[in-house]
Amino acid sequence: MENITPPMPAKKALAALDLPAPPATTGPAKRISKKVARAIDLMVSGDCKKITEAAEKVGMARESLSRALSTPHVAEHLRQKVVRHLAIAAARAGATKVDLLDSDSEIARDRASSFVLGLAGIQPATTPSMNVNLEVRAGFVIDLSDDPPPMRTIPHV
Repeated sequence: MENITPPMPAKKALAALDLPAPPATTGPAKRISKKVARAIDLMVSGDCKKITEAAEKVGMARESLSRALSTPHVAEHLRQKVVRHLAIAAARAGATKVDLLDSDSEIARDRASSFVLGLAGIQPATTPSMNVNLEVRAGFVIDLSDDPPPMRTIPHV
């Protein structure tokens, strides 16, 4: 019987695995029309709540704006605008929470302090902790009934 072992791959083939992957060529940046960019600005700022309103204000058809918003590069542009807008709003919201700590209302102070402490990692348990272990199985079964019933006997004839 002949011992056949698979041949070892060539050293050049193994060396190709050590090279980093070539960078993906993305090509030139895709263009976003001025009308679509203006519609995105209107929606992010809150001036227009719906795509239909934004399309009307910039002079586009609703279908055209909706189709443009569904393309990946426009959707990414919209996401970046929203993230920037939320970062600015987060600073204002933080200042509002700090101002609420000095509020006249006890409920507002309590909720603001709980929120600020929660951000700092100091937070009371929101639900009471209860350990319920349903995986416990009895090792011995102890019968605590009063008296056992009498044994039934079968008479032999």
